[in-house]
Amino acid sequence: MIKGSIVALITPFDEEGRVNYRRLEELIRWHESQGTDGILILGTTGETPSLTEEEQDKIVETAVKTAGGRIPVIANSGTNNTERSLEKSLKYEGMGVDGLLVITPYYNKPNSSGMEEHFLKIADRVKTPVYIYNVPARTGICIEAETVKELSKHENIAGIKEASGDMSYAARISALAGENFSIYSGNDDITVALMSMGASGAISVWANLMPGKVHEMTAAYLEGRTEEARKIQLRYLNLINALFCETNPVPIKEIMNMAGMEVGNCRLPLGAISGASRRVLETLVREGRPETDNSPKTHRG
Repeated sequence: MIKGSIVALITPFDEEGRVNYRRLEELIRWHESQGTDGILILGTTGETPSLTEEEQDKIVETAVKTAGGRIPVIANSGTNNTERSLEKSLKYEGMGVDGLLVITPYYNKPNSSGMEEHFLKIADRVKTPVYIYNVPARTGICIEAETVKELSKHENIAGIKEASGDMSYAARISALAGENFSIYSGNDDITVALMSMGASGAISVWANLMPGKVHEMTAAYLEGRTEEARKIQLRYLNLINALFCETNPVPIKEIMNMAGMEVGNCRLPLGAISGASRRVLETLVREGRPETDNSPKTHRG
């Protein structure tokens, strides 16, 4: 069971728009040094739909090798095709990942029986822990709480990344799921609130920019220092909101580049950030709000 701050890692690109694998290694080593508790690759923030199959495989290979067993690596292997999701899950398991994130099937919008069977078919065939990814704003469907309850009984379904933003729903799955089933906040603005209902931490976009602070916040809550965690959450709320002023990961990559972290632009169909949004981020950087002084800033390879 992973507890604390899991970064939903961006995919860095070079000036030609190619995946910058050397920069990826540097970011993973930086996260390790900053106390990040886990690395999620190939997620929404990683622009996975814009990556080729070869690039996805090399990102997994690079992440597992760089982490070296010192920090757990979770890879997103889910698609809206059950057989394809199983194939990717088995492949990434063979490459040595520590967990598999499997999204609710988008576009298909499966009924409850199909949804349950989709996850069970994958969980039955792999030995690596499976995490459900619920993000209805992206997929057009929210997995039913009762379905989560049934899936939580499977010994190999370890938890859920809950990114609906619906506190009532989160409370319901927390009440229904078993004690060994982990819930992770997929919304940076309500991480502490979800932890108050039993969440184990966050799978965080914000952690790309301030990994030490997100680790500090989640660790404080887990260690019983709830008031300290609450204050950190609220202190950075404006920054967190700014990171979602446009489609993720456009703002997070923009502000990382402003802070000198050189992670490249997003790939189409994600375009350049608007002038108004850029000005909001520039103001935060000028005010020193991201606090990224220890971030890796030099490599351009």
